[in-house]
Amino acid sequence: MPELLAVIVLLGALVVAGLPRLAGALAQRDDHARDRVLAALRHAQATAHSRHRLVCATVARGAVTLRVASAHPASGCDSALPGPGVDAHRAPDAHHSAGAASPALALYFQPDGRISSDSAGRRAGEQRIVIDGQAPVVVVGETGHVR
Repeated sequence: MPELLAVIVLLGALVVAGLPRLAGALAQRDDHARDRVLAALRHAQATAHSRHRLVCATVARGAVTLRVASAHPASGCDSALPGPGVDAHRAPDAHHSAGAASPALALYFQPDGRISSDSAGRRAGEQRIVIDGQAPVVVVGETGHVR
């Protein structure tokens, strides 16, 4: 019995010592999800401006999907836009549960740098993307700034 109690106390001490490290690792994982959303949206904005093409971003639970118009002017996006170094820009990974848009959101990055909620560019305005447990990602419609 004394040995069993000693083992339980020892395991309790190990758990108490390891819990802060586990919490730190989980927080970094959530930060990574937010960083991936930021990177995807900044990539969309830069591509729209540099290629003078409409770029469509769909932000939903677990993913950011980017598409680009093949011509200018365009009323929609018809081609997939790969992210830097990957076939499809996704943020965060499909099996990662953190990261959400509340509700799912479509953003249209206009060639002139504005971001709107319609492909024609008539409804520019600030959009907030809420990611579980993190500061929201803010997209400023008139300037195209993503922060």
